[in-house]
Amino acid sequence: MKNLGRRALTLTLGLAAGLAAPAVAQPVRPVTFVVAYPPGGDTDALARLFADRLTPRLGRQVIVENRSGASGAVGTQYVARVPPDGSVLLFAPSTFPIAPLVLKQGVNYNPVGDFTPVHMIATNPIVLVASKQSGIRSLADVVAQAKAGQLVGYGSPGSGSPMHIYAEMFNHLAKLQLTEISYRGVAPVVNDLLSGSLGVGLVTIGAVYDHFNAGTLVPVAVSEAARSPVLPNVPTYKESGYDLDVTTWWGLFGPRGLPAPMVDAMNAHMNDVLAMPDVQERLAAFGGVPAGGPPSRLAEVNRADFERFGRVVRELNIRVE
Repeated sequence: MKNLGRRALTLTLGLAAGLAAPAVAQPVRPVTFVVAYPPGGDTDALARLFADRLTPRLGRQVIVENRSGASGAVGTQYVARVPPDGSVLLFAPSTFPIAPLVLKQGVNYNPVGDFTPVHMIATNPIVLVASKQSGIRSLADVVAQAKAGQLVGYGSPGSGSPMHIYAEMFNHLAKLQLTEISYRGVAPVVNDLLSGSLGVGLVTIGAVYDHFNAGTLVPVAVSEAARSPVLPNVPTYKESGYDLDVTTWWGLFGPRGLPAPMVDAMNAHMNDVLAMPDVQERLAAFGGVPAGGPPSRLAEVNRADFERFGRVVRELNIRVE
């Protein structure tokens, strides 16, 4: 216990004061942001952006390590098992509290009990997108084509993703039976929408914003209660009569038991980085809206999603093999 306390104090002082030079020089371990998905996605790109901006602030290197597999469970469970000394943190999307609810095998973590919330980074609405070839321009078109048998499925970036759950909630409210077409990430969904081989798909705004501006894809509806400032002319599901309000988010978590001074210090640094103009510009390019605030903000959102989607998964009997 004495050794752990000494390590925690050293790391906390390093986060809060930029690591003053010790009397006896000792190697300083980097801080590792674990991304539980392959390189190249939104979460990976944001993690690398924050790692780059944090390094000079902390006076120690912040690196990103991709540990992908089992819909994010491999990397997530790794962080749950590391010592709570602040050297390894999880940079997670909002799939984090959903995966244990829908995946039958390979997911053995509790997103509330096994982790310490550190910082809520940003939110990002889901957008329903149609190919130009589909003829779909509104939710009414989606419903009409589905009931006529012209539209039989929707693309999602993965079974168990927020997009998958959201689509099933819409299926339920609209009394449709659209089948999920599961892809390995957002990029292949967008590619099939562009080619016209997929009629509609659900992705985050950042993945398709440039295509909207170019007129190559059609935004149909956004998932939040209010219109997105990024797409102010695109209606919400609620405006079309469907009581749905879901957003995706990114958050930083540590393992359970991460000391409060360490959490508060990293939270303060993350808030400072989030306020940087260039970071906000990059977030906007993802369609992201800066969140920030104390660790309790992430704790509340994470717990609320886990409980809410737990009810949805049980009521709609959503399971993924």
